[in-house]
This record gives sequence, C-alpha cells and structure tokens, in this order.
Amino acid sequence: MKILYPYQDAFERDLSKRDIAQATRDEYTTTLQDFFHYLENFNPTYQADHRVNQLQTPDVEQYLAMLTNSREIQNQTYNKVLSHLNVYFKFLFSHNWTPYLPTLDLKSKPKAATRPVNFRWVDDLTTWLADDRLHVYTRAAMLLTTKGYPVQVYLKPNFTAQLDTTAWPAAEQQFLTQFRAFLAPLQSRFQCADWFLKQRAAADPHLTLPGLHKYLRPDEAVTNFKLSPTVLYQGYLVNYLRRHPRLTDRDVIAALHLEPDSIDYYRRLAQRAD
Repeated sequence: MKILYPYQDAFERDLSKRDIAQATRDEYTTTLQDFFHYLENFNPTYQADHRVNQLQTPDVEQYLAMLTNSREIQNQTYNKVLSHLNVYFKFLFSHNWTPYLPTLDLKSKPKAATRPVNFRWVDDLTTWLADDRLHVYTRAAMLLTTKGYPVQVYLKPNFTAQLDTTAWPAAEQQFLTQFRAFLAPLQSRFQCADWFLKQRAAADPHLTLPGLHKYLRPDEAVTNFKLSPTVLYQGYLVNYLRRHPRLTDRDVIAALHLEPDSIDYYRRLAQRAD
C-alpha cells in the first residue's frame, strides 16, 4: 500500500480499533492526504525536510485558510476537516511523535444557515454532458456522481479503470466516446487505464482532489452553480431521495451506501428542497 501521509499505518490501526465506520476512516485518509499534499507544495516549514514534528499552528491555519478562501468550503466542512486534523495530531502527540498540538488553539466555526442544495443539475445531466464548454473532467465528475460515487471513490487508483459502463444510456456513451479520445494519449503515456490523469509528466499520474478542483472551479462560470464534488454529491443524494420518498432506510443504505446516521440528515434536506 502506498503511504499517503506520515504515520498512516499506525494511525489507521488506531482508527480500526475504534467503532468508526469505514466511510469515516476514508474521510480521514482524504483529509490527511490533501493536507500533506498541500504542505508539500506550498508550506516552507514542511518543504524544508518533510518533518511532521515541526508543524505548528500557523501551518495548519495556512491550509484551513486555503480551504476557506480558494475552495470556499462551508463551515460544516471546515469543522470536519479541523476535527480530522485534531484527532491525527493528538494521536501523534500521544506517541511522542510530535512535541506540538498545532490544532489546540484552533476553534471550529459556527454552524452556518443551511443553504439550499442544488439537486436539479442531476436532471439536466444529459445537457451538461453535451456542453463542450465544460472540461471533460468536469463532465466525468458529474457523470460519476450520478452513478452514486463520491469523489474519494472515483479518484482512487484502479477504480475507473475497472468500471463497467456497457449498460449506461446512449447520451452517456456519446460523452464517453469523446472522453476516451481525450484520455487515450494520457493513458498511453502513463500506461494507466484510469480516467483522472495529470496532463504533465509525474511519478504518480493520478489527479488529486486539488488538481480536480482546478478544472471544476473555472467551469462554475458556465454552470452558474457550485461544482465542488461534495456539493455535487449532496445534490445527487437529495435528488435521489426526492424521487424515492417511500424507500426504507435499509433500501437507502443499499442504494446509496450511506451511513445510517446520515440518512435522516439527507431526508430532511430532500423534504426542504424546493
């Protein structure tokens, strides 16, 4: 297994001992991978020698500020990311792997008023797939979201390479033909059959979440709605629950792979949706 962040094996063993759902553990991985990827590229403290025990509060603040200002995450997401980092650094501190608790003085943000979730984009998927103003990565992300896959799943290596698309409808097949033509030289260069690949030479050809955001954000000027993978996925879930109001919790879990404690939250969003 490729190590995605410092002390990953030990931290994941610790998480596995707790009563934490696999989906939540995957969220920890996504947060920490993104955090250290950002530090590697933009943080002088970490770039100097890649020593996690040198990280202090300003280093975490820098990352959180980027999430707030560049990715425009909502307070709920901010608090979740901060919680993940807090658990991680407390774990390192408890093992004497860092002398600092850089999240100790960082406060969560107040719960913001719930914004209406855009669920209608799902019904217009065929139109968006045919819109050449949108980058193919944007359209592929939208397509995979409507298949029920969150971003942490479809960006995983080997996931899209093994995806069976033969039963997908004609409009989606038409987009896939265009998409495969775009991907062919990249897949040949990197000898990788996955869908989300970097367009420049790299040891790891797979596009990261920050890399995907670089394609999504400019396309918001075309769609006039947020293209954050998390927001798109919320819209898909709300759309699905609105169209299937009579499904039992068991049916919803089976269809959407949601954690049981998330169902009520998304049902309420679906009920409040215009």
